[in-house]
Amino acid sequence: MNVSRHMTAASALAPGIHFRDLTLAYDRHPAIHHLDASVPRGALLAIVGPNGSGKSSLLKALVGELRPTEGHIELSGFSRQDVAYLPQQTRVDRHFPLSVADFLSSGLWRECGATAAPCSAARERLAVALHQVGLRGFERRLIGSLSGGQLQRLLFARLIVQERPVVLLDEPFNAVDERTARDLLSLIRDWHGESRTILVVTHDLDQVRAHFPTTLMLARELLSYGSTAEVLTAANLLRARRMGEAFDEQAALCRRRGGT
Repeated sequence: MNVSRHMTAASALAPGIHFRDLTLAYDRHPAIHHLDASVPRGALLAIVGPNGSGKSSLLKALVGELRPTEGHIELSGFSRQDVAYLPQQTRVDRHFPLSVADFLSSGLWRECGATAAPCSAARERLAVALHQVGLRGFERRLIGSLSGGQLQRLLFARLIVQERPVVLLDEPFNAVDERTARDLLSLIRDWHGESRTILVVTHDLDQVRAHFPTTLMLARELLSYGSTAEVLTAANLLRARRMGEAFDEQAALCRRRGGT
């Protein structure tokens, strides 16, 4: 396993996200084994690895959707209330008759409540967010009428109105056109410039090399973590491919270290 020194000793004591012997499993079948790593506050981090390597599971654990089988996650300097999470598009019910404006307003439920109408200041934030993602004038459109790229822009607009210091993005560039991907990457760079902590699951390694300074590579265990150039080597990528078997319901149960 290749882990840069600055990702272990220095960042272990700094504010940020700390994975301590983290093991995640579904019905005790392994998703991630004994992950030890620290993500410093303000990082812009790509999480890469083959299908079934535990990337999405890691984000689910961070927001509390998946409980660790062993170990734990420490959030230093912020709490889960400070985290904004964008799952994959497949989790959005596009058949529900919801307008763009109403969908975007759902990003304010912590401030306004589930049924309260946004206040005037909040309405201004909604308008600014739609403008930033290029959807101004779409307020009355139903989300089911949006293209894949337009829907992803709307999902990013909801992240904008949440104004959280930690942003988790699961495959945010899937099924979007090149222009949309560029615009969304520009937003991510802006958030990074505001010292937000950003974790992005992605499979586009060229994109990672161009835009992400640090990378964490998983294949159900930590393969490499550090500067992107040090992580995305031919040797590491070959090892990841060899370890990247799809999720197997018949896989061995995850055992505790030194036990059963």
